Amino acid sequence: MKVLIAEDDPVFRHVLATTLVKFGYEVVVAADGAEALAALEREDAPPLVILDWMMPGMDGVEVCSRVRSLPTATPPYLILLTGKSGKEDVVAGLDAGANDYLTKPFNRAELRARVQVGAHVLELQGNLAARVRELEDALSQVKQLQGLLSICSYCKKIRDEQNYWHRVESYISQHAEVEFSHGICPACYTEVVQPQLDQLSLMGEPQSREDIIK
Repeated sequence: MKVLIAEDDPVFRHVLATTLVKFGYEVVVAADGAEALAALEREDAPPLVILDWMMPGMDGVEVCSRVRSLPTATPPYLILLTGKSGKEDVVAGLDAGANDYLTKPFNRAELRARVQVGAHVLELQGNLAARVRELEDALSQVKQLQGLLSICSYCKKIRDEQNYWHRVESYISQHAEVEFSHGICPACYTEVVQPQLDQLSLMGEPQSREDIIK
């Protein structure tokens, strides 16, 4: 995974970058907040970012705030690196849009753990986004019947947009993901089928219900 480091101190930036490379991450460096923001505005922006709080010009908190206002479907995971440990400072950083924070001088094990948490969160977000896209694709394939249908009062055929008449099952099959099977409801059996059976019986041609249905 690619990680962006924004740190104005070249020595500390080098130590942080070297440590992350040893952890197996691909590192991109920025010397100040403006450079970091420019990198995060690109299409190939790193998904995980470590920002120094105190930087000349644009500090880490301002970068967090500006990044959160960017129109992106996959927001990056932001970690603030700071020498401040007061609760009000931590709250201010989180309110600005940071996901986590790490105090200077950092502990290697803590750095690794917090970066791993960020990577895991990003993985979960990616999986969720993929599932949402799959659902959207599936929904786009679903056909729906909408609007007013013109149906014949006698034969019950439906008129389409080109003024052609179709059997109900034919029309619905073309406009929705539906397949039909045919049967006879009790009312139709009593009113239609049974009289036919009785008539055939009188004519000496007994027929079964299954034969009539066929």
